[in-house]
Amino acid sequence: MAEHGVERRLAAILCADIVGYSRLMGADEVGTLARMRTLRADLIDPGIGAHNGRIVKTTGDGLLVEFASVVDAVECAVDIQRSMAAHNSGIPEEQRIVFRMGVNLGDVIVEDGDIFGDGVNVAARLEGLAPPGGICVERTVRNQVRDRMPIRFEDLGEQEVKNIARPVRVFRVVLDEAAASEFPRPAAIPAAPWKRKAVAAGVAVLVAAAGIVLWQRPWQPVAGPDAADGPALALPDKPSIAVLPFNNMSGDPEQEYFADGMSEDLITDLSKISGLFVIARNSSFVYKGKSVDVKQVGRALGVRYVLEGSVRRSGNRVRITAQLINATTGHHLWADRYDGSLADVFTLQDEVTRKIIAELKVHLTPTEQARQARKGTAKIDAHDAFLRGWAHYLRSTPEDYAKAVPYLEEAIRRDPNYGRAHAALASLYRAARFHGWQGRLGVTPDDALERAMDHIEKAMKQPTPLAHQAASRILTSQGGHDDAIAEARRAIALNANDPAGHFAMARALTYAGQ
Repeated sequence: MAEHGVERRLAAILCADIVGYSRLMGADEVGTLARMRTLRADLIDPGIGAHNGRIVKTTGDGLLVEFASVVDAVECAVDIQRSMAAHNSGIPEEQRIVFRMGVNLGDVIVEDGDIFGDGVNVAARLEGLAPPGGICVERTVRNQVRDRMPIRFEDLGEQEVKNIARPVRVFRVVLDEAAASEFPRPAAIPAAPWKRKAVAAGVAVLVAAAGIVLWQRPWQPVAGPDAADGPALALPDKPSIAVLPFNNMSGDPEQEYFADGMSEDLITDLSKISGLFVIARNSSFVYKGKSVDVKQVGRALGVRYVLEGSVRRSGNRVRITAQLINATTGHHLWADRYDGSLADVFTLQDEVTRKIIAELKVHLTPTEQARQARKGTAKIDAHDAFLRGWAHYLRSTPEDYAKAVPYLEEAIRRDPNYGRAHAALASLYRAARFHGWQGRLGVTPDDALERAMDHIEKAMKQPTPLAHQAASRILTSQGGHDDAIAEARRAIALNANDPAGHFAMARALTYAGQ
């Protein structure tokens, strides 16, 4: 409640911190950040959302999370720690990301979305007392949950902690296997179609995040330059290709989005062809900015062919160079240069795609021929605005989401029927709500979901895999499992090479208990 201009409320607070973060960063800064981003996306954030938590803020090595229910807070902490222990078993000890957590129930002061006060300070001190991979709670928390959860507590007695006037009675959560087998899971919510907006507000996410994480094994690094030292991956039984990120030769770092967009467009066009095995963006972009040996790339990614190229943009003129290489021999199959105006960029891309299809002797079905002929938009300025927004969206930070929105909205103003731009905005608003970043976009959680669904509805007039993926994720969060699976299936049908479609399907099936 508000009192003399100050908003106070009772809240359950979870503080989490990575053990040995400085050591991990010193040993492998890039790898540690990549593993942490994956854990946040696939395990931690979904777990918090499933227990109705709100991420108040993050630091480089920690999280502060608020819950309305102390049971939700403890269940969330236990669920995440057990899932972390499960996946760490497959990682070398020196690379493991391990959390310690503290949970407290107390009064907090709320200001601009942040929370302050003794309730937060005590939670932070409890986290510092927890062992690696463990959880410590204050006595009030233990008393609230001990008869509601099948977990045991070890009494650590009264503890003097920094900047807290009174001693704190501390209990450690015992995360033994017997208790783990009894830990309850949320029951399923009745299915509801994603367009039924009335159910949007306050719907709890159904979590089987640990199952997804164990199946996807996201902690295993994406094949990159160092992976070439290992055994070569077996080649698929059909022509296989990786499109490396095109070099930006414009002399202007601000044009990086355009070079990346060129590479992604080619990946997307090639991915629509069932007769090709195409490496996804996330894997091929590991090589961005690196000098590579094409033979090693082929070994690491398990492909026979590699496409390299560069883009030079100057005013309204564009020059694209591209070369197709047999990665097993290192021989160049063809190399060419394409010059034209910016208005011809779609034609230039199509020419590169046609040459690859012809060189690899791939047969296109009538449906695939029609898909190749269709573009998301015929308006270059709309496409350019989309690429700028998409580059920010892929960085996946609150600041970049805020920067992406005006570009994507500009793309839609230029072409109101631009399905991919609508799908991108739908995905952005859905993800912003999921991460608790909607405030940076100036909307409430309900507004974010409303906007996501409105953009999906418009995107379906020109359906793309991205639109069906976003619809599947929203349906999953609302318990509409059959519809979520159907949407994921449609995404895969449009682009069987897109891993995001398969992930959407895996997520929908897992949450549906399949």
